[in-house]
Amino acid sequence: MTDSVDDAEEYDVIVIGGGPAGENAASYAIAGSERTAALIEHELVGGECSYWACMPSKALLRPGEVLGAARNMAGVSAGALDPQAVLARRDSFTNNHDDSSQVMWADAQGIEVIRGSACLAGERTVTVGGSRRIRARHAVVVATGTTATIPDTPGLRAALPWASRDATNLREVPRRVAVIGGGVVACESASWLLDLGVEELTMVVRGRGLLAKNEPFAGKLVAEGLEKKGARLLFGADLRGVERRDAQDTGVGRIHGGPATLDVAGQDPFEVDEIVVATGRTPATSGLGVDPRLLDARGYLPTDDHMTTPDGWLYAVGDVNGRALLTHMGKYQARVCGDVIAARAEGRPLDGSRYIASADHGQVPQVVFSDPEVAAVGITEKEARDAGVDVETVEVDIAVAGSSLSRDDFGGHAKLVVDRDTDTLLGATFAGTDVAELVHAATVAVVGRVPLDALWHAVPSYPTVSEVWLRLLEARR
Repeated sequence: MTDSVDDAEEYDVIVIGGGPAGENAASYAIAGSERTAALIEHELVGGECSYWACMPSKALLRPGEVLGAARNMAGVSAGALDPQAVLARRDSFTNNHDDSSQVMWADAQGIEVIRGSACLAGERTVTVGGSRRIRARHAVVVATGTTATIPDTPGLRAALPWASRDATNLREVPRRVAVIGGGVVACESASWLLDLGVEELTMVVRGRGLLAKNEPFAGKLVAEGLEKKGARLLFGADLRGVERRDAQDTGVGRIHGGPATLDVAGQDPFEVDEIVVATGRTPATSGLGVDPRLLDARGYLPTDDHMTTPDGWLYAVGDVNGRALLTHMGKYQARVCGDVIAARAEGRPLDGSRYIASADHGQVPQVVFSDPEVAAVGITEKEARDAGVDVETVEVDIAVAGSSLSRDDFGGHAKLVVDRDTDTLLGATFAGTDVAELVHAATVAVVGRVPLDALWHAVPSYPTVSEVWLRLLEARR
């Protein structure tokens, strides 16, 4: 690090946002070299996933999954969850919001962590905290992610609803909860809240089903699972207003005052103790100083497949670019981005697929850790047909020896979307108990464009749930 003529500190690479995508971009950009990197973070190094999303969410969901398996296994005596023990285990995975280990990792990688809010102040130049000025010799990477969207429903914001951060960091378990939304966060939140002892849970869903971006059967099975747990689902629901007289900000994850009354069209008004809003995300680009001409209509910062914006020196990885709002895809983009920055810094050509982010174009895997789980990769049948692709589909129930041995109440369904012209897999969806581990095989097939005739010779081990692959291929034959 040196000082330039205008006293701006210089680094080779500056990354704004210390979440998983930002960490990966910085690490890959300087790996094996003497290049320097600064990682700017205004909250906790490790970002949303580590403290407020993936890690606490999965930690809250897993105990309920284990209990469900025990209750549906002959010969096993199952008790009940201890909510405080579950919350304590969650806190162990978030290190009680202490990011010291993440900072130590960055130091070991040769990445300097700078605390504060960043703002672009010219080409390759960033200010931190409004006063400290730093400059990048090669690249600035934006990895600021997204924030929860709260709709403008009358009275909703004044009622101080829980956003996703509150839900994953809950400290008290409310008796009555309304979940607004029907997507991934809504379904997962509803699952762990019911497992932890919420007595009355109502999902207020604008659409006609859950998980609208997935194959229809997936949302249907998840809806049935939530209803079995005791949830009330209101579909096609218009939330007209919320009233809460004693709303008070009691901190993240704590109940925000007295009861709230919800006015949903076609329903009698009903009271809840807390409202969880899971209605989408907003890109964290406001106040960042990005040239407005680089942002799309929603505020995202689009890039090419090298993760570069039209400015050339400015890159964007993770949720902030709007390509695929998933931690693993942000980290994937960041690996590509770091390799591209390193190659350009060393004057090397961008030859080879490692410099091109292609997986987030129709090859994205995702797991919804609901009950049952939904695991999918690629595109749905509707997406394929809307794109004019000639496809055939294959569907079977997941009913094989491995699933029967897994637990007594195992149930599920699987679907493949196949390109007729190339005989390759375009998409796969599995919905059922513990299907998360099935999706990577499908991801390899989709990304590798493996012909289904070749997949016939990929023999699944017996007795495993993966034997469903054989049943799918047999159904197609």
